[in-house]
Amino acid sequence: MFKKLVGIEPLELIPSANKKLESFAETLILHEDQPSSAEEIAKRIGDADAVLLSYRSNLGRDILEQCPNVKYIGMCCSLYTPESANVDILYANSRGITVKGVRDYGDEGVVEYVISELVRCLHGIGHKSDGSLRKPWSGVPREITGLKAGIVGLGKSGGMIADALKFFGAEISYFARSEKEAAKAKGYKFLPLNQLLSENELIITCLNKNTVLLHEAEFKHLGNRKILFNTGLSPAWDAEPFEKWLQNDNAVYCDTLGALGDERLLKYPNITCLQTSTGRTEQAFKRLSEKVLENIIAYTKKQ
Repeated sequence: MFKKLVGIEPLELIPSANKKLESFAETLILHEDQPSSAEEIAKRIGDADAVLLSYRSNLGRDILEQCPNVKYIGMCCSLYTPESANVDILYANSRGITVKGVRDYGDEGVVEYVISELVRCLHGIGHKSDGSLRKPWSGVPREITGLKAGIVGLGKSGGMIADALKFFGAEISYFARSEKEAAKAKGYKFLPLNQLLSENELIITCLNKNTVLLHEAEFKHLGNRKILFNTGLSPAWDAEPFEKWLQNDNAVYCDTLGALGDERLLKYPNITCLQTSTGRTEQAFKRLSEKVLENIIAYTKKQ
């Protein structure tokens, strides 16, 4: 059991999970407002030995140095790599602090978003960002059947998107660090990135935060008359060649401004950005809560 467990910001856990947290600490403090500064975060942590945070705040070395009692940090958000995390994991580990995050809790909503927006694009349903009526991508309504789709990053979410597209009849190829036997068994073709970009009409980037693979040379291979989805938390491209590519007859879909990279880009009528995370569903919050509690239980059992 922790002596003092502090949630430094709203954690988006379901009520029963917040109640369950009481059994893990002699003192539990859950802040319901966002801290305004690093100084405020350090003050909220104080002498706590356990900290919970969401994706909104950064917990860096400068803060942790002021909080010598911290032994456990629970990230109530995705953790893929130390480099992409909003916690200085390398410094925390050097101090013997355990950092736990979660994965794969909001992917289902993202898959539904991709299929929904792709159908609207191919069939010409709804309006563009400038308010004009959307026209079918090919002039006449099309099905997903036969669409050549390239997935960049075949992790959990990328794999789920590929499976959904295959269900609707798309031809799937992908680029990843290495060929995956499970994908091969499904008939998905492993291709070098540049070949993937040039051969597919639909490209979906499913990469970790701060991972950029599309540079000027890659956009040349991508060419024009393409549909590009980014389901990551940050842009998968360099800003300058991306905006140049936007000047042509292409379509871009992102759910969040973080994935798009710059609010200024919303002026382009061929960009569709919902400005909200499609992974933030009722079911996702339940899965998130369960995994946060599982991490705490696993840690406390070892103490």
